[in-house]
Amino acid sequence: MTIMSQELKFGGNMELSARGDEKSEQDSEMEFESITQIWRNGLVMFTGFLLLFTAFQSLQFLQSSLFIDEGMGTTVLAVIYGSLIVSAFFLPSPMIGTLGCKWTLSVSMGCYIMYMAAHFYARWELFVPAAVIVGMGAAPLWASKSHYLNLIAHNYAKLKGVTNDAATNLFFGVFFLFFQSASVWGNIISSQVLTPDDVNSTITPLPEEELALCGKAFDPTLKPNNTNLDPPPQSKLFMLAGIYSGCACLAVTVILLALQQLPSERSKARCGGCTRTSCSLTLLASTFLHLRDRRQLLLIPITMFSGLEQAFFASDYMQAFVTCPLGSWWVGYVAICYGVVDAICSASFGKLVQYFGRIPFFILGAAINVSLVIAFLTINVTQDRVYIYFVFAGLWGMADAVWQTQINALYGVLFIANGEAAFSNYRLFESIGFIMAFGYQSHLILPIKAYILLTFLCLGMAGYGILEYLERKNKDWHLNDTS
Repeated sequence: MTIMSQELKFGGNMELSARGDEKSEQDSEMEFESITQIWRNGLVMFTGFLLLFTAFQSLQFLQSSLFIDEGMGTTVLAVIYGSLIVSAFFLPSPMIGTLGCKWTLSVSMGCYIMYMAAHFYARWELFVPAAVIVGMGAAPLWASKSHYLNLIAHNYAKLKGVTNDAATNLFFGVFFLFFQSASVWGNIISSQVLTPDDVNSTITPLPEEELALCGKAFDPTLKPNNTNLDPPPQSKLFMLAGIYSGCACLAVTVILLALQQLPSERSKARCGGCTRTSCSLTLLASTFLHLRDRRQLLLIPITMFSGLEQAFFASDYMQAFVTCPLGSWWVGYVAICYGVVDAICSASFGKLVQYFGRIPFFILGAAINVSLVIAFLTINVTQDRVYIYFVFAGLWGMADAVWQTQINALYGVLFIANGEAAFSNYRLFESIGFIMAFGYQSHLILPIKAYILLTFLCLGMAGYGILEYLERKNKDWHLNDTS
C-alpha cells in the first residue's frame, strides 16, 4: 500500500472494473502503433505516480506525529477520505469524459500540490480546504490512470499477440512495482530530514515516568513532557514540505510534457465510458441497491475493519509506539519495513491462495492482528530493543497483505455480475473505516481504540465465516440439483 493507502485501493478496484469491460475494448481502435511508444507512455505514467506518492504516502504516516495539537493531522486525513467518497461517486465519469485521461491526470495531480503546499502553513483554515481538494482529486486520478493503462495494455496485447489479461497484468504489475517503491523513497526522505541536528545518538533517552506514558498507556489528549512529541523545528517542516511539493510539481510536469494523449481522445471518442453526470447517479443508486444482497451485508464489518486497521497502524501505532519512545524521525524507517513486507506478502499470497484456498489466509491475518493487539496492550515500551517495533510493523504488514489481496479478490469472485456496484460498496465501507479511525484518533486512549479494532475484526470474521458456509452450502445444493 505503502501503507496500502486507500489511494491504492481505488486503483485496484478501478482496474477490476476496467477489466470487466474487456470485450468491448477488444473492438476499439489501436491507440499506438508501436511497442516502444506504448512502453514509453507507460513509463511516463509510472514515473509521475512514483514522484507524486513519494510525497503523499510518507506524509500520511507522519500526520499523527507532526500535527498532534487538537488532532489536526488525523482529522485532516479523515476529511480526505470523506471527500474521496463523494468524489468517487460523482467526479470520475464527467471529468474523464470532458477532459480525457491525460488532462484528468494532470488536474487531479495538481490537487495534491495544494495539499503538499499546505504543510508550509499548517493551520486549520488552510489544511482542511486542502484536504477536501486532494480528496476530490483522488478518485478521478485513479480512474483515469486505470483506464489509460487498460487501453494501452490491450493495444500491447494486439501488437504482441498475447491475451488481454496477460498484458493487463503485466502493465499493472509494473505500475505497482513503481508505486510500492514510492513509499520507500518518501520515508527515507522524511527520516533524513526530521533527524535532529543536535543529537549524538539516534534515540534521545527518556525518563522512566515519561516512557511509561508511551505505548499501551498513550493518551493523545494529554501533553506529557516528552520532547519526542514536540513538533520538529519550522525549518525542517519547511524543508520537508518543499521537497514533497517539488515532487508533486515534477509529477504534474512529467505528465503534461511527456504523456501522449490517447488518439481516441483527440478524435473526440470517449475515454472511460460514460461522460454524463447521470452515470454517477446510476452508480450511486446501484451501490445502495446492492446492499439488498445478504452477502454484501455480511462483508461490511470485515471491509470496515480493513480501513480501521490501516488507519490504526498509520496513526496510533506510529504515534504511541514509534514517535513517543523514539522520535518522529523513526517513523519513516518503521514505515519502510511495513511497506516492504506488505508488498512482498501481497505478491506471494496472491499466488499461494491458488494452492491453499482463501480461508487459511483469512485465519492467518486475523491471528496476526489479534496477537499484535494483545502485545500492544500488554508489553512495556522500551528504548533498548528498537528492533521489536520493526518486527511489529513487518507482522502488521503481513496481515494487511491478507486483507488487501483477499477481500478484494473475494468481492471479485462473489459479485462478477455486479462488480461496479460491489466495489463501490467496498470503497464506501473501507473509507468509513478510515474516517472513523482517523476521526476518533485524537480523542480516545489507545486501549479503547484497540478494543474497537478487535470488535470489528471479530464481527468481520464471523460474517466471513457465515458467508463461506452459505457459499459452500449453495454450491453443494447446485451440485446435488444437477446430479
